[in-house]
Order: sequence, then C-alpha cells, then structure tokens
Amino acid sequence: QVQLVESGGGLVQAGGSLRLSCAASGRTFNRLVMGWFRQAPGKDREFVSCISSTGGTYYADSVKGRFTISRDNAKNTVYLQMNSLKPEDTAVYYCAARPLGSGLISFSPATYDAWGQGTQVTVSS
Repeated sequence: QVQLVESGGGLVQAGGSLRLSCAASGRTFNRLVMGWFRQAPGKDREFVSCISSTGGTYYADSVKGRFTISRDNAKNTVYLQMNSLKPEDTAVYYCAARPLGSGLISFSPATYDAWGQGTQVTVSS
C-alpha cells in the first residue's frame, strides 16, 4: 500500500498562488493514477484533478485554467500548482492514489484506495 504525505498548504489572499506537493512511498509510483480532492466544511469531498501514469491530466471545471497537476516520477511526487485562488477554493486538500493496476483515470473518490492526511488551504477575500 502506498503512503502519501501532502505539504504546501497555507493562508493566501484571493488572486494568490500556492503549490501543493504529495510525496509517495514505494517503487510503483510511476504506474499509479494520482488525484487531488478537496473537502470544505459541511460539504462532500470533491474531485479537483488527476493525472494518469502516462501524464494525461484532467480537471474539475471549477479549477480548469487556474490549477495545474504534474508529477515527477524520479521524486515519487505529484504536485498541484494553484493560481488565481478564490475564497471558494478554501478546503482541506487531499492527495490520493488509485490501486496499482487500475490504469484508468477516475473522478470518484471511492475509486482511490490510498489517501494522504490532507493539507489546509485558506483563501481570504
């Protein structure tokens, strides 16, 4: 089972930027579909972005054009660059991995079986 550790959250003003990082353990990282999700207070966990093992990227409409997901397989790390942040982006952000062998991308959190502890992102207006 891969273990995930997020970092990079914080407090930023609207219009600012943050970069989240997610470091993964294990030697199979380059074969994993990786995703970012977020959960605001009182709301369900929602899809933000994911990246396939071959580098294909997908985004929720709410972040398209502002967020960029990327991966560095040599460092076992996936990133989420967040620009033009809005107060509605405030949430706990989670990194997640799909099971090894599940090569298809997915927007559903139920299909990911490894999760980080989450990192808080707060955007002030």
